[in-house]
Amino acid sequence: MRNSIGLVLDCRDPEALARFWGEALGYTALGSAGSYVLLMDGDNAGPKLLLQQVPEPRPAKNRMHLDIDTRDVDGEVRRLEELGARRLEAARVEHGTRWVVMADPEGNEFCVCDGGQSNQAPS
Repeated sequence: MRNSIGLVLDCRDPEALARFWGEALGYTALGSAGSYVLLMDGDNAGPKLLLQQVPEPRPAKNRMHLDIDTRDVDGEVRRLEELGARRLEAARVEHGTRWVVMADPEGNEFCVCDGGQSNQAPS
């Protein structure tokens, strides 16, 4: 039997965050139950994303974060900023990969990166 992966993101308002992450990842909210909202991609190829309501704020830097891989880092950063994300740092390049650290509307950190597909200079 092959295992699958699901990601759980603690948050204060899972319904509102589902709108952001649904648009950011191209996922669809399949529904909510109590303090949870489940998001899946249309092909069921990617991991499920479960948004879980918790009462406490995010205490510090995430120990794990999502990477959104794209060929157009700057374009994707602009699109995500229009959805409510914010850029936390200038672009970086390391080991042939370019990325930008961002935060979702609740402050959960994630990166937009090119996965080594580009040799662009950081902006």
